[in-house]
Amino acid sequence: MRWAGQQLDDDGTLPGMPALKGLVRSVQTPEFAGITFHEVRARSVLNRVPGGSPMPFAWTVNPYRGCSHACTYCTVGSTPVLRADGGTVAMADLAVGDAIVGTVTEGGVRRLVRTHVLAHWSSRRRVVRVRLADGTEVVVGADHRLLARTGWRHVSRAGADGHGGTWLVPGDALVGAETLPAPGLAGVRDVLDESRGADRTLVAVEPAGEETVYDVTTTTGDYVAVGLVHHNCFARNTHTYLDLDAGADFDRQVVVKLNAPEVLAREVRSPRWNREHVAMGTNTDPYQRAEGRYRLMPGIIRALGTSGTPLSILTKGTLLARDLPEIVAAGRDVPVGVGVSLALLDADLHRSVEPGTPTPRARLDLVRRIAGAGLPVGVFVAPVLPGLTDSDEALDALLGEIAAAGASGASVLALHLRPGTREWFHGWLAREQPHLLERYAQLYRRGAYVQQAYRDDLARRVAVLLRRHGLDGGGHHMGGRLDGDAAKRNSTRVDGGKGVAPDNPEPWPDGALPRVPAAVVEQTPPEQLSLL
Repeated sequence: MRWAGQQLDDDGTLPGMPALKGLVRSVQTPEFAGITFHEVRARSVLNRVPGGSPMPFAWTVNPYRGCSHACTYCTVGSTPVLRADGGTVAMADLAVGDAIVGTVTEGGVRRLVRTHVLAHWSSRRRVVRVRLADGTEVVVGADHRLLARTGWRHVSRAGADGHGGTWLVPGDALVGAETLPAPGLAGVRDVLDESRGADRTLVAVEPAGEETVYDVTTTTGDYVAVGLVHHNCFARNTHTYLDLDAGADFDRQVVVKLNAPEVLAREVRSPRWNREHVAMGTNTDPYQRAEGRYRLMPGIIRALGTSGTPLSILTKGTLLARDLPEIVAAGRDVPVGVGVSLALLDADLHRSVEPGTPTPRARLDLVRRIAGAGLPVGVFVAPVLPGLTDSDEALDALLGEIAAAGASGASVLALHLRPGTREWFHGWLAREQPHLLERYAQLYRRGAYVQQAYRDDLARRVAVLLRRHGLDGGGHHMGGRLDGDAAKRNSTRVDGGKGVAPDNPEPWPDGALPRVPAAVVEQTPPEQLSLL
């Protein structure tokens, strides 16, 4: 059943879950296989930013906790998956720990390597049949991705539209695993050599009804089956603030505040509300995939705009384009800012670091559409990854594309490694870029923030590039709400293991924040409005 309630324990909590106040039901659906949505009725959605925060706003609204951006790429149970010893195993029969074949890219060359199954699960969902010129057929989920000569591609437009990606069309050439080098995998090489000369041209993608399908997480983020390279689910990030698992749960356990628009409309009508700037997207993305179903943001935007409350939205989700008319309408009444997060252009690195999120090209198109609607838009080039995306050449190319898309400004921010994220990222480095482990240990030896010398060098190089591309407007510094003494204290303390905060906080780009007077009110009401 779709969106059916999940059984609660006698005490009103979910099995294996902490208590969630206001819980209405827990929902699973084939469109979001592997994800549980915990629908709650919130008492409040206005969240006061803690005192002493370096953020240039005092209030936030987060309609979601956790993020459904991550995709689920699945195949039917009978699909033969290539084992690391050269044999095959049915997708349904895979088990955690199994050694199968995946790929890595080094020096621009993709090769086959041994990978391991980290997780394995099933669901019931809509599937399509992919047919190739050589007679190969594979039945997969509609949002599944296969490796083509032009990069990773969703098998269908319907699947791609949900993730801001691109899709296969007849005539596209897929990458046959037999064409990739496989050093150290002699048995695998022997098996694949039998397929040399196969025609991997796509003939058709046809609807095939609904079936039970299976997905895995592997150490490389992909696997080989029926001679093709398949993307798989690669969960990342955490939300340990709900006492959930510090890995996959951020993607698979999403709290949805069903009544967020109504509650917010009531709160901003209160005579106590001083119409201060409200920021969205600073914790979890308000335009993650689930927003396509829940449609909370139109009502939230209307509530803020009609109450005279300045607002800003930060997202990497191309679904924001749906609400451009609402944002434009709000902009006639109140100052509005829109920020888009875009870290890199490299498609393979994006697939590995930000699986399931809209592609860099899709986000550049979003910037273009926002600017075309007459709205200001700032781009956060974040996070910059030392040794991977921080070269002058990479930053120059990215900023050039951002300027061409019509952005008002850009800010470049180095990677922060807070607890939770640090553990996931170090694991990713160990698998994907082990040669950088020692460098990152040095750069982040004092905590969450990269060393000052690195920040200074990055800022010096970036300043030249921002001026070159006309993106150097802004100056809305994180830390701008603090007085001199508070800012000094904030820049030097170690707080709860989060590390030393930057001494020269980065500016927010033009367009990302609403242009509001320096002081809308002299004093903010002292009461704290809780998230739930």
